[in-house]
Amino acid sequence: MTTALELAFWIAAGLLVYAQLGYGVLLAALAHVLPAARRASTAPSAPDAELPSVSLIVAAYREEAVIAAKVANALALDYPRERLELIVCCDGSPDATAQRAREAGADVVLELPRGGKVRAQDAGVARARGELVAFSDANASWEPDALRALVAPFADERVGYVCGQVRFLDPDGTNQEGLYWRYELALRALESRLRSVTAGNGAIYATRRASYIEVDPIMGHDLSFPFNMVKRGWRAVYAPAARASEKMVPSIEGEFARKRRMMGHGWPIVLRGGMLSPRGYGPLYALMIVSHRLLRYGSPFLHVLALAANVALVAAGAGAGYLVTLAAQVALLAAAALAGALPWRPLLVAHYYVSTTAALAAGLWDWLRHGTAAGWEAAEGTR
Repeated sequence: MTTALELAFWIAAGLLVYAQLGYGVLLAALAHVLPAARRASTAPSAPDAELPSVSLIVAAYREEAVIAAKVANALALDYPRERLELIVCCDGSPDATAQRAREAGADVVLELPRGGKVRAQDAGVARARGELVAFSDANASWEPDALRALVAPFADERVGYVCGQVRFLDPDGTNQEGLYWRYELALRALESRLRSVTAGNGAIYATRRASYIEVDPIMGHDLSFPFNMVKRGWRAVYAPAARASEKMVPSIEGEFARKRRMMGHGWPIVLRGGMLSPRGYGPLYALMIVSHRLLRYGSPFLHVLALAANVALVAAGAGAGYLVTLAAQVALLAAAALAGALPWRPLLVAHYYVSTTAALAAGLWDWLRHGTAAGWEAAEGTR
């Protein structure tokens, strides 16, 4: 019995350490020893006459407060105006989003019945005239050269999807997302360099018209597009020079709610959306999916297993070493609990980690219990 508990504890603990830290070390090592690995294009922007036509699609729901600024930001991009089409897709917005988008100068404004973000984006693509279709959130601000940097990797005919870099602006709250996000972007850059990214972001990304995929309306593009691109023979790459910014959710509690909602859309992709099927993956990309997605999303269950096995081992008198590992796990939980009363940075980081890990399990519970709606609401404090 003790041997089985020890095996369960060390497997769970080892997978957690690998998923959170070891995977990054492995990617860095592979990037060092595999210099011939295919890389995302870093070619400079083409001359204006050679730039592809782009339809920039913004799906919007209740965005009357920010949509005019978004349209102005898009129209101010350093990109030939005759090659840029701006489409605002209003997803059943009950406010003045459509009117304000038109007044601000959007080329096309679609007023659609409420069907969710993905179906609004599908409608935008059906209406688009560009060779490439780019996507952004209504509250995301792009830097002037972002679109040029985003389309540059498409010079490589193997590339079907490109995501840019989104920076979260700190609203002086308790959220520690910025720390995690910087690490996530470093992993994304390594994945792109070696093969393809395993996830993107909704603030700034683009696809070819030929590679665009219509997915289940509850399955957002961020997670469903990259691995599906790979399965279809395309590369999905990261262009860090294509920069956008959004407001960060101010509190850790708000971040928990945001990630819980995201995983309500994410778990269907993992469990029935094709991610688990290895068909179309090469060995390296399969390793990336298992390491960065499956183990990361399984981390709350690995934590529960590690803690339960550790408690049982201590109760069975398995050795002083297990008292140390149990104390470490209890200390993490205690630090997270204390963060509310004592907002010290290390305690806030612990609180963020515990909360966002729990959000992964909460999202699964929500989906299994009552399914996931296709519609979405803005995250707290981001507008």
